[in-house]
Amino acid sequence: MSLITSNWLENNLEKVKLLDCSWHMPNVKRNAYQEYLKEHIPGAVFFDLDKNSDANTDLPHMLPDAIIWEEILSNLGISNSDRIIIYDNSDVLSSCRCWYNFLYFGHDPNLVSVLDGGLKKWILENKVVNSNKVKIQKSEYKSQENKNLVKNKNQIDSNINIKDFLVVDARSKERFEGKVPDPRKNVRSGSIPNSFCLPFKEILNEDNTFKKTDEISKKFMQIIDIKHNNIVFSCGSGVTACVLALAYSLVNNKYSPKIYDGSWAEYGKI
Repeated sequence: MSLITSNWLENNLEKVKLLDCSWHMPNVKRNAYQEYLKEHIPGAVFFDLDKNSDANTDLPHMLPDAIIWEEILSNLGISNSDRIIIYDNSDVLSSCRCWYNFLYFGHDPNLVSVLDGGLKKWILENKVVNSNKVKIQKSEYKSQENKNLVKNKNQIDSNINIKDFLVVDARSKERFEGKVPDPRKNVRSGSIPNSFCLPFKEILNEDNTFKKTDEISKKFMQIIDIKHNNIVFSCGSGVTACVLALAYSLVNNKYSPKIYDGSWAEYGKI
């Protein structure tokens, strides 16, 4: 159950560990942590996507190593058996990136879900928010990396000709086709050779909920065979790629999310 509804969460708040993984593109000039302090779903702990990533690279949001991940989750009071619900208040559905991280590091996929529609829908429905500080009791989390769920640049390069897997890019068509400048400095315009484009917003409704599975299937079928299990998603920096990965898991239940972690921030680097 990759997605849960706001009504389900409202009825199960006491039974889950709740993470606010809001993250905003730098150009929108919003501070996700300050927004969290102002209001969040009761019991939610803030998950800082930037800080909880690999600190030894200049690429954004890269996966940390397993020991660091264990420390991060232990400090958040999360145990391996916890039912995790992740939400965001972001235009890029950053909660999906956190969902992917949990699966990569071996959390039971049946115990990790994203709140469909996020905080935006929750507030529109007049559900309770507060600014209360959450008391955290440190835990001892253990991870087990699923290294087959991530690709690096060398693997992407070697695949261009052998075509062992398909690469689907979640960025806008204008960015994918190189018609607009990349929003990041020192990154050229364009896309990975032989990759496909499905802008992530095309599989979402206006309220940031995911479209129905038959609609999502139609979107994917326009570019690929939806029975294909060897698909790698990419984007600008590894965030919206995870939105497509979650969407694809809704229409192909045999699919485990595979991400090109460096994405275009690495591949297009000048």
